[in-house]
Amino acid sequence: MSVVIAAEKLDLTFRTNDGPVHALSNIDLEINRGEFVSFIGPSGCGKTTLLRVIADLEQPTGGSISVNGVSPSEARLARAYGYVFQAAALYPWRTIGGNISLPLEVMGLSKAERETRIAKNLELVNLVGFEKKFPWQLSGGMQQRASIARALSFDPDMLLMDEPFGALDEIVRDHLNEQLLKLWAQTKKTVVFVTHSIPEAVFLSTRIVVMSPRPGRIHEVIDCDLGDDRPLDIRETPKFLEIAHRVREGLRLGHSYDD
Repeated sequence: MSVVIAAEKLDLTFRTNDGPVHALSNIDLEINRGEFVSFIGPSGCGKTTLLRVIADLEQPTGGSISVNGVSPSEARLARAYGYVFQAAALYPWRTIGGNISLPLEVMGLSKAERETRIAKNLELVNLVGFEKKFPWQLSGGMQQRASIARALSFDPDMLLMDEPFGALDEIVRDHLNEQLLKLWAQTKKTVVFVTHSIPEAVFLSTRIVVMSPRPGRIHEVIDCDLGDDRPLDIRETPKFLEIAHRVREGLRLGHSYDD
């Protein structure tokens, strides 16, 4: 497998009016092509900050990081990744098809090519027939699926996802977890996923990066070798519970909980 994200001794300190805030410390991490890697840890541990460094939305103050063998800035300009935020962030005055089309318009693709890609990605996220609806006409879960379709519209190598299902109820979240796994199996994209949920991380991931409180450090990286076929009831199997226990213990040992 080829390495697509490589961080070495990565540090990030924010300068604020109240003094420096050390957000990330000594991060060493490699992510291979086609993996599904989740970052998990307590609020404020730097999960989202690390994702934003990969996406060139934050600049590290020490160490090095490469994405597809180049700097995050070069990877961004090469459209190496799609980014899915915590909120769907759809433009309310654009239809669902219009929202998915936006990156393609920026790229200067023809109308015919845009329509082909919109149809393909609506099918990927099971939203065929909703291209003329507006965001307010869709449920929260459907809006997030549209957001994923937009992130995939220009066929990036990677999908960076910042707690995309965190605000949804458990039933919808379970359904979208299943759909995301199917999407990953179909597209073979590298996925980097931020979550607070241990069951979600174990269900989705090939590896789980357990982070400790600020300054964010990698406490442990746990292999999640549950195979490709993962129905929801796999969460009741001994293997799943064993991995979940390891993640929970990793969080405890990293002092993620205040008991």
